[in-house]
Amino acid sequence: MKLSAPFLDDIDQAAMTEQALGWSAVNSGTGNLEGLKTVAAMLADAFAVLPGDAELVDPAPVTAISADGDEFEKAHGQHLVLRVRPEAERRIVLTGHMDTVFPADHSFQANSWLDDEVVNGPGTADMKGGIAVMLHALLALERSENGPQLGYDVLINSDEETGSLSSSALIEELARGKYAALTYEPSATPEGTLAHARGGTGNYSLIVRGRSAHAGRNPQDGRNALVAAAALAVGLKSLQTDDCPVNPAKIEGGAANNVVPDNAVLRFNIRPKEPSAGERFEGGLQALMAEVRQAHEVSVDLHGGVTRPPKPVDRRAQKLFDLVAKCGAQLGQHIDWQSTGGVCDGNNIAACGVPVVDTMGVRGGKIHSPDEFMIVPSLSERAALSALVLDRLASGESL
Repeated sequence: MKLSAPFLDDIDQAAMTEQALGWSAVNSGTGNLEGLKTVAAMLADAFAVLPGDAELVDPAPVTAISADGDEFEKAHGQHLVLRVRPEAERRIVLTGHMDTVFPADHSFQANSWLDDEVVNGPGTADMKGGIAVMLHALLALERSENGPQLGYDVLINSDEETGSLSSSALIEELARGKYAALTYEPSATPEGTLAHARGGTGNYSLIVRGRSAHAGRNPQDGRNALVAAAALAVGLKSLQTDDCPVNPAKIEGGAANNVVPDNAVLRFNIRPKEPSAGERFEGGLQALMAEVRQAHEVSVDLHGGVTRPPKPVDRRAQKLFDLVAKCGAQLGQHIDWQSTGGVCDGNNIAACGVPVVDTMGVRGGKIHSPDEFMIVPSLSERAALSALVLDRLASGESL
C-alpha cells in the first residue's frame, strides 16, 4: 500500500536539481575563501525560506605547521547557522558542508551530464546535492501536521573536508542536548547504503630541530633532523595496532647536500577504531618522542591530534537507523548500512552523545575525484526519506 503523506507531494525535483548544480558550479574548495563566500551567500538566500534566524558565523582560529616547522594561523570561511523553533521541547541538529576538496586551480570545475539521470560535477554528491536534500526535506517538514512540534538547528560548515577544525566547537555547541542528528554526506554506495559505525582520525605534525654543520669539515658537530625524522617515521609504524592504523605520510625539510639538516617536519595520520586505541597510541607516541630526542640529541615537538573520535553505534543510534529503514520501506526504498573507515562531522556529533545518521544525502559515487557523480533522481528520493524521518521525530517517535 502506498504511503499517504501529502506533505511529501510537493518535493520539487527540478528545483533541487537546479540548486545543487548552481551551487556546485561555484568552486568552493576549503582554501578558496572567495568561492566559499559566494556559496555561503547563495545558501543563506536558499535557506531563508525556512522559518527561523540565519547567520554567518566566523571560523574559530586554527593553526598549522609550515614546511619549515613554524606555526601559522590558517584562514577559513564562515559557517552558515540557522535556528528554527529554539523553544521547542524536542530539538534536532542537521549538518552539511559547503566546501569541496577541489581547489580554485583544479581542472575539475564544471558539471556535465553523463546520461539522463547522472551528472558529473565537483561536489555534486559531496555534498551540494546533500544540502539540497536537507533544505527540501525541511520544507516538506514545515508542510506537515507534526512539523511545528520539532525545533532544529542547521549547520553548513566551510571546512569539513579538512577536518572541521574551525567549526568543531560550533558543532559541539549545536549538538549539545539535541534529541537526534542527521548529516547529509552522500550514501556509502551508489545503491543508497548508509554508513554505520565509523573509525576516527587524527592528523599530526612532528617538528624536529637539530643543529646544522658542514657535511665535510665538521659533521660530528651537527645533529641531523632528517635522520631523526626518519627514525620517528619507522618508530610510528611500530606503534601501529589492528585497532589503530598509523600512516607516516610526508617528511619535509633538509638542506644542501653539504649541510647537515637542522630542521624537518614529519606529517602522519592515525585511524583509531575505538577511543581507547587512540589513547594508547598517544602514550606510545610520547615515549617514542622522548627516545628520539635522547638518541639523536634533537628537539621534537608535536602539533595536532585526534580531530574526529571513533563513532560507535549505541542503542539509541541504532534505533535512529531502524527508523530511517522503516521510513524507507514505507516509501519503497530499501535502506541498508555498513561500517566504514571514513570519517565526517557525524563522528563529532556522536562524541557529544547524540544519535546520528550521517549519510542522508544523495546517491552517487567516486567522490574526491574528477569522476564524482550524482544520481539525480535520488535528490527527491532522499528528500522524501528525510522528511518522513523528521515527521516521525516531530510526532514523538522515541529513540
